[in-house]
Amino acid sequence: MTTSDEATRSVSRRGFISRTAVTGLGIALVGSVDTLFGAGSAAAAPGGVPGRPGTPGPGTGYGPLVADPRGILALPRGFSYTVVAQAGVTTMEGGVVTPSDPDGTAAFTRPGGRGAVLVNNHEIGGDEPYRVPAVPGLTYDPGAGGGTTTIEVDQQGRRVAERVSLAGTHNNCAGGRTPWNTWVSCEETEAVPTATNGLTQRHGYCFEVDPYDQAANRDPRPIKALGRFAHEAVVVDPDTSELYLTEDAANPNGLLYRWTPPAAALPLGKGSLRRLGPTDGTLAALRATRDGVLVPDLNQATEIGTTYATEWVTVPDRDAATMSTRLQAYAQPITRARKLEGMWWGDGGVYFVSSFDRSLDAPHDGQVWFLDPLADTIRLTLRFAYTPADQDSDVDGPDNITVSPYGGLIIAEDGEGKQHLVGSNSAGETFFFARNDLSGSELAGPTFSPDRKTLFVGIQEEGYVLAIQGPFARQH
Repeated sequence: MTTSDEATRSVSRRGFISRTAVTGLGIALVGSVDTLFGAGSAAAAPGGVPGRPGTPGPGTGYGPLVADPRGILALPRGFSYTVVAQAGVTTMEGGVVTPSDPDGTAAFTRPGGRGAVLVNNHEIGGDEPYRVPAVPGLTYDPGAGGGTTTIEVDQQGRRVAERVSLAGTHNNCAGGRTPWNTWVSCEETEAVPTATNGLTQRHGYCFEVDPYDQAANRDPRPIKALGRFAHEAVVVDPDTSELYLTEDAANPNGLLYRWTPPAAALPLGKGSLRRLGPTDGTLAALRATRDGVLVPDLNQATEIGTTYATEWVTVPDRDAATMSTRLQAYAQPITRARKLEGMWWGDGGVYFVSSFDRSLDAPHDGQVWFLDPLADTIRLTLRFAYTPADQDSDVDGPDNITVSPYGGLIIAEDGEGKQHLVGSNSAGETFFFARNDLSGSELAGPTFSPDRKTLFVGIQEEGYVLAIQGPFARQH
């Protein structure tokens, strides 16, 4: 997400309980444990070296972070990283270099079961030095420089191969993994062709990418049924095949959407989204209420556990032919939220992030909500307070999220000062797991390998994709 237009921001840390969706336990977030996020948890251990054996400390996750002699990524003692790819440095098939600005990522089992296959977004909007090459047959709009690359790695996180899997898209930010093992890449934009921007197509769509079958990626088609807006992330309900989508937008604040598939398209699987017509299914926006009264903006909630009833109001023109979907006249008033970001399916529902809001009497630097599709409710499970005096040792601007198979939630920070991966354990304690020692760039796209041995993460501005390994253990 982009935050350059915002004033100084940071947060107080909040504790939460999280149990892995990989094992079927899902996520449960509760309360706040501010004292667990003191500066000591972020401080480097004097003289420490990443990779030295160590064990997690009680109440501190894996212990204090150790400064990286290479100046890239600080990790707890015992953990180390491998550079999988770097924009402008590593080369892909055909001899072209890795593109700029890695962002949302998913990891799939490598054929043969040894290692992983990553599908990696590139949030390229036009000024970045290394565009996704416009490979013939894989390009939607040759005037756009974003897209996805697919990277194969071995069990040690070392790159084996890298190739373009989608090109000619714009500002590919986050997305979501499907139950049928594909990646839905989302364009965070509403750009249209002009006389000066070089674009030849309208943008603001979702695209499906197959990590294994390049033939399935040929002649990329936008999934227009999912709407045209500043997409951030998407989650698929594995039981109903409904899709939930976040919009990272302001002026006015963005919306949370639900797409319900037509009966004729069920069951969804590989190729289903590509075959949809532009008006298939129903795209609707969230309308949240409390005791029958509209909640106009989720950011006004201040108490953990705040719960609203959910309704869904059909989007009048999902392709936004003349007006953004968030600006259109709905049949009933709808609910907004500031900069809706990452999403994750777990615990039978959807966890989603609202990054920050400074415009309120009680401003915050991030919220996590849980949407229960069976109960038709959303509940505030995590709230970061606004603490502008602390830039480096306090979290602000939560963005991407993922669930750890070791019992915790991983949140990627995109705020002011030092940027971190923030973890939780099942006792409701929160801790730093990694720190960007290279720059103030956001950490992006955290995702675990299918064998649970590697956590992949990107450093966006410098274009790194890193593979973290070490003594991962159940967090209690």
